[in-house]
Amino acid sequence: MKKGLFGICASILVCTEIAAQQQNDSINIQELDEVVVSDSRFALKRENSGKTVIKISAKEIERNQGRTLPEIINTKSGIEVNGSRSYAGQNVSVFARGGNNRQVLVIIDGIQVSDPSNVNAEYDLRLLNLSQVNSVEVIKGGASTLYGNAAATAVINITTKKATVDGVSMEVSSSLGTNQAQNEQDYNISDFSNSFLMQGKVNKFSILASGSHQYTDGLSAAIGAESDALSRIDGNVKLRYRFSNRYSISAAAFYNKLKSDFDNGFPVEDANFSFRSEQSRFSLTSSYEYDNGSLQFNGAVNQISRSFKSSFPSAFDSRSIVADIFNKFTFDEKLYTILGVNFIDSKTLFTEQQNSTSIDPYVNAVFVSDFGLNINTGARWNNHSEYGGNLIYNLNPSYRIKMNGGYIKFMGSYATSFIAPNLSQLFGPFGPNPNLQPEKNKTLEGGIEYSPSDKFRISALYFNRSEENRIQFVTIDPNTFESQYRNSDIGANFKGIEVEFQAKPMANLTASANYTYTDAEEGLALRIPKQKINGSIGYGFENSTYLSLAYQYVSERSDTDFATFSAVDLEPFGLVNLYAKHDFNEKLSLFFSIDNLFNKEYFEVLNFTTRGRNMRLGISLKL
Repeated sequence: MKKGLFGICASILVCTEIAAQQQNDSINIQELDEVVVSDSRFALKRENSGKTVIKISAKEIERNQGRTLPEIINTKSGIEVNGSRSYAGQNVSVFARGGNNRQVLVIIDGIQVSDPSNVNAEYDLRLLNLSQVNSVEVIKGGASTLYGNAAATAVINITTKKATVDGVSMEVSSSLGTNQAQNEQDYNISDFSNSFLMQGKVNKFSILASGSHQYTDGLSAAIGAESDALSRIDGNVKLRYRFSNRYSISAAAFYNKLKSDFDNGFPVEDANFSFRSEQSRFSLTSSYEYDNGSLQFNGAVNQISRSFKSSFPSAFDSRSIVADIFNKFTFDEKLYTILGVNFIDSKTLFTEQQNSTSIDPYVNAVFVSDFGLNINTGARWNNHSEYGGNLIYNLNPSYRIKMNGGYIKFMGSYATSFIAPNLSQLFGPFGPNPNLQPEKNKTLEGGIEYSPSDKFRISALYFNRSEENRIQFVTIDPNTFESQYRNSDIGANFKGIEVEFQAKPMANLTASANYTYTDAEEGLALRIPKQKINGSIGYGFENSTYLSLAYQYVSERSDTDFATFSAVDLEPFGLVNLYAKHDFNEKLSLFFSIDNLFNKEYFEVLNFTTRGRNMRLGISLKL
């Protein structure tokens, strides 16, 4: 099966390359100006970036209505989002390049978000409704210089929607679908989702308000008969006022509430357990622009309450304050510089209140030459309340060669990262260890990207990442199951290859694919595949109907059978998804999707349910 897949991908690459070469002479060079932001915080052409930044555009999001953000991110190279294929309430964990989920940083509208009470301090992507999202950029590899603690394997930079059109407008959408396992194909409607978005813009003032609700039932968390429901509501309001051409200020408030049933994990069985999470986030941003530069402030307060009703009930309240002030200045359109200070204060109430603070000054510079050499480099002094000062830095050179209206680019990168233990690992209720030391990562990358036109792009990249003081949850006494977080005495090393391509061989035809190979000297962590393939092809009929077919292959992974505490290999699997969207006019559209078209049986987590063949129908109306 693998040889067949590689043969098909190779054929697509060859055919697409020929088509792209034939169109080179008629392509305007301005069409090449795709812009990326996350690797430098400046809007630079992709050809001048030293990273293979993944962009999830507003158009791609629009063509994935009814799906979740974790599902879309899970189709990108180098990333495995465990839980995105399971029942709706399953924990969602993002693993990048063989690392763990606490090494991936999530940023929303330029502000770091996390949960200090969570064991991995990760942000729960289930709380974010896709209808709020305008675009996403994913940058892989060490990015701690610009983004700080936890940005060791990837940064998911999310930009939410804002009012952009003069006047008042509204958009509402609604969908319903099935939610069933492979052996229960009765097609009962048990997944309901509704959302609205209103925006208004008058002169210098703009406002946006949105909200959504989702209710899902019909699927058990663990393999069993009892269904586990999920209910989620969210809303946000964004205000912006531009005082002048140079100065503007924005304020936003986000609210999310999620309730989900779940089952027992040890032993694995149906149980009447439930989980609640409530989050309130308030942000304030301001920007003052001057000749060749700007001064910007991003700040937020995030409050999260979580509670678990189970055999071991627990409740957590956490709060974090984030402030980032930085100055951007450009010298002669060749040297782009940032000088800033990032402040984060995290607080969680366990049996008693615990907190940590970091104050990080940082500097970054990007040099874009006329002769093809580009250099992105920077340093950050991570000043942590528990661990003192730590220097992290990066060097990311690239060299671009113009050719026939396109380019070929050679890339390299060396970056270090600092990951402090979170409050739960230090002081939480499950195996805390106040003597933990920070993790330290070093990442080396090298790759090539070829884009003869805006119709075709292919890239290949090799990475090698090493970890020191890796934090692990270790069983101390197998008889009592007493466990504790501890630093590993043995360093870990991860290496791999990522290949990506995008093509538009015809006006209405698009194709994309990626391949990821990840390996480790000591073996990969639980549920992380060594190989993964994603591919999709889409066609637009007369700009009113869009049809796409997507395939995902995930290789064998290891897991643990907690009934016997023995290692188990999970079988590889391949999934096919179908999506169709029709625009009746500029205001009314209808979409339909079938996921897991061939009803493939597989595990994400051993003995826990995954979704079988499921259908969804939805409608969107713009007023």
